[in-house]
Amino acid sequence: MKAILLPTDFSKNSINAINYAMELFKNVPSVFYILNVQKTSSFISDDIMVANASATIYNTIVDAAKKSITNIITKIETRYSNEKHQFKTIVDYDNFVDSINQVSEKFKIDLIIMGTKGASGLNKVFFGSNTVHVINRGHVPVLAIPENCKFSSLEKIAFTTSFGRVYEKEELQPLADIVSLNYSKLYVLHAVCDNAFSEELNSGIDFFKSNFRYPVFKYLNVKEHDVYKCIQEFTATNAIKMIAMSRGKHSFFERLFNNNTFENIAFNIDIPFFVMKCSNN
Repeated sequence: MKAILLPTDFSKNSINAINYAMELFKNVPSVFYILNVQKTSSFISDDIMVANASATIYNTIVDAAKKSITNIITKIETRYSNEKHQFKTIVDYDNFVDSINQVSEKFKIDLIIMGTKGASGLNKVFFGSNTVHVINRGHVPVLAIPENCKFSSLEKIAFTTSFGRVYEKEELQPLADIVSLNYSKLYVLHAVCDNAFSEELNSGIDFFKSNFRYPVFKYLNVKEHDVYKCIQEFTATNAIKMIAMSRGKHSFFERLFNNNTFENIAFNIDIPFFVMKCSNN
């Protein structure tokens, strides 16, 4: 049975991600842990006013959050009525990422699915700050769902790589599971930047051929500063439904997220983004 963590702040984006999760795993026996993380700064004067003599502010806030999660679960169960799915309520009082990691370890979470919020103009960013922090510091795979993104059959999934390392089956198993579950065609995108050595171009091909059914290999000849644009254009042109990437030392993901212009570039992705942890991290 899959253990899936669904962080929520009760926003439209987080609810949208929960609905996406219900559709994605509709045929998979799963336990969904719906988590709300509270912090001291969220306490306001109104909270103090409603706290009665027998209850602490903490209990008042936690009880309200639990009630909100219960309402979410009720709506989900009414809408989907899926006997394969179970739901657990968690309200924590902690740093957001620390809470995610503690809950992930305690309940042996297989996957985190969380919503993201976009922006406009030159301030477009890939993800909201919480999502970036969870991806960078989290211990399990993260599937980020952009705002307003609705589930549709995942005919095509793209995995982006520079083939700078050898992959191991275990670290990409989460991707293999999603590909298998949806009978998806996997496109392996090798971003070939300046000064790439020819022998690197075929590195890793045997791994993907051995672990995925008929993968399609595509080489994107790009300039370092154009890699994001090229990936975006490829996904749009080829009707890609999800982008996947691995995170670790010296990985393609690390190169993207260490680029200072990354979060300021006018590049907005509108399909789910799946990040797995490399075994070397």
